[in-house]
Amino acid sequence: MLPRLLAIMMAARYYGLELDPGEFRPGAGETVPSAAALSSWAQNAGMWSRALRLRWRHLFTVSGAGPVVLLFNDGSAGLLTGANPENKIVLIRDPRAPEADPPVPVDELRLAEVWSGEAILLRAERSQAEADPPFTLRWLVSVVMKEGKHLRDLLIASVAISFLTIFPPLMVMQVTDRVLSHHSYSTLFLISVILAVAVFYETLLGYARRLIILVVGVRVDAKLNLQVFNRLIRLPLDYFERHPAGETMYRVTQVNTVRQFITGKLMATLLDLITLLVLLPFLFYLNAALAWIVLVCATSIMLIILAYLRPIRAIFAKVITAETLKNAALGETIFGIKTVKSLALEPQRKSLWDEKVAEVGKWRYQMGRMSNWPQTLVTPFERFMWMGVILIGAYLALQDVSGGYQVGSMFAFMMLSQRVSAPLVGLARLIEEWEEVAGSMGQAGEVLNRPLEMDASSGGLRPRFAGSVSFEDLTFTYPGTKLPALDRVNFSIPAGTMLGLVGRSGSGKSTVTRLLQGINREYSGFIKIDGADLREINLRHLRSSFGVVLQENFLFRGSIRDNILSGRPGLTLEDAIRAARLAGAEEFIERMPNGYETYIEEGSPNLSGGQRQRLAIARALITDPRLLILDEATSALDPESEALVNANLLRIARGRTMVIVSHRLSSLVNCDQIMVLERGKIMDIGPHAMLLQRCPIYRTLWNQQNRHMQNEGSGHAVPAPTLLQGD
Repeated sequence: MLPRLLAIMMAARYYGLELDPGEFRPGAGETVPSAAALSSWAQNAGMWSRALRLRWRHLFTVSGAGPVVLLFNDGSAGLLTGANPENKIVLIRDPRAPEADPPVPVDELRLAEVWSGEAILLRAERSQAEADPPFTLRWLVSVVMKEGKHLRDLLIASVAISFLTIFPPLMVMQVTDRVLSHHSYSTLFLISVILAVAVFYETLLGYARRLIILVVGVRVDAKLNLQVFNRLIRLPLDYFERHPAGETMYRVTQVNTVRQFITGKLMATLLDLITLLVLLPFLFYLNAALAWIVLVCATSIMLIILAYLRPIRAIFAKVITAETLKNAALGETIFGIKTVKSLALEPQRKSLWDEKVAEVGKWRYQMGRMSNWPQTLVTPFERFMWMGVILIGAYLALQDVSGGYQVGSMFAFMMLSQRVSAPLVGLARLIEEWEEVAGSMGQAGEVLNRPLEMDASSGGLRPRFAGSVSFEDLTFTYPGTKLPALDRVNFSIPAGTMLGLVGRSGSGKSTVTRLLQGINREYSGFIKIDGADLREINLRHLRSSFGVVLQENFLFRGSIRDNILSGRPGLTLEDAIRAARLAGAEEFIERMPNGYETYIEEGSPNLSGGQRQRLAIARALITDPRLLILDEATSALDPESEALVNANLLRIARGRTMVIVSHRLSSLVNCDQIMVLERGKIMDIGPHAMLLQRCPIYRTLWNQQNRHMQNEGSGHAVPAPTLLQGD
């Protein structure tokens, strides 16, 4: 094993966690595991981990909290287990050395020869508050505030620009009052130089400020997208089963509206308010009467907008609801386009779409009409803020018989008043736009703030499974129903058993497999795997130990090899070939134009149903699962494809427990045990031959499916053919 992987595993054991080296995913083109890949591996296993660069002096401060993984230049690694500041040495353990060997004391000179500063810090698990913060405006603001260094630079640039903004109006005032009055060319030249310098620095600082805003926006956007996707994939499966994909996608994309508001209009307005704080005192210094005009007009605009917030909020809620339903209809049509085309449902779907579009248009029109009133009422105040300054300033100049009122001051005030009124008006409009942002926040929170799957990424047991399964007095009822899907179910199978599940539709067969995968955990009784309560097992570890093949399996865009190796991307082509051979997929893959590099488009149109199923089985087998679930995996196949899959079942089953759900009893005759379910209860369990004799339900189902195999005049079924066995 690679020494870097071994070092991370030893550090994890210190915190009581066992990492699976098969789950490590190296970066593209990496021959030596990078710090980022190793840190991600630990995080996916439920640990808090951070890759960073340390200096010699830092080793004395981090050594007391647990082992620190140091990544050496030659691709190996060591564990920092202690430090002695007095002797200026640190204690390094080689992960490949026997556990009984003591750590090696190393000084700064020796360590510098092999180590350039790369290290990985590990902790038992991330705190719930940090790992799963609720999606709120407060959390978004906290994400932005973490960019403290950039925000500090942004503040400095904004304040500097605000002071530089004062220079042009001052210079205009001087030109008007002094240069023109005294015909002073030297003063004009000096003012020109000052203006040129001010414009240069204002341009430079403006560029820097826009660049900083861009950097902050990109960084916040990246963090936000990572957090959103992390929460989305950790939602329970029943949420996605109960909500249309189009609705979920629309709600989640509202996050971008909120992010753009925070890093765009909100940040720009706050920065303009800094300009306001700098310029407003100067306006009162120039002319207090005109400054009060600007303040009164801006306050009036704000009050008008605030008065219309509540009715706008009510209409916008209806706009959001209509948009959600419209996008749900669009997503449903796209995802079900095969059914739409095959049943010629285009007119019906178009009629539904027209209805949803009309509903959205109606409420957007209503909102536009309501929003038009504050826009109309504030226009006179906006115009008066600059027109009134001119008219009243001219009146004051005419009334000043002493000649103390300077025209240059009025021109300077006019220039600065525009810079002052803009932030005030912008703040008022910001409050109006907040209604839309608050609606978007609520839409995204409807999805992202739902309860996540328990123990999806941290906590819980991570045992090595052998494959024994037991249900003890288990009762489960789906939400919204009264009758239990499983009612006091009790059974136990040893490791390595092939268990078949049969019964009429709705008898509870698929429910058994859902509970085994931890999809639903609100049941009474116990499910135990190798004696461990399933509720106590880490969900991710549980599911990675299972292989699951469904009736309809989704293949991702990419090559056949990528699809087979999707569960373990670090494995090689030889591993993919081995899994394909075991699943009976090798023969058709080799006939493909590009073999294992054949590209699969979305929906896998270039593959038959049998080929898709065999690829899905190969994908499930690539992790060498101890438990394999086939849930109606052959019911949709043609007889030839089904025979190919069934022919490999015994070979696939070697060394693992298999749970096979099937309506076709012929595919279950070689199972060690077959469990017959009826309305959530176990009617009988035993081998095929025994059930034919003592279980009326099983015998009836068998006779219904095998009438063509019965001898004339005989009511006894002909034994099913023995499945082919591979070597």
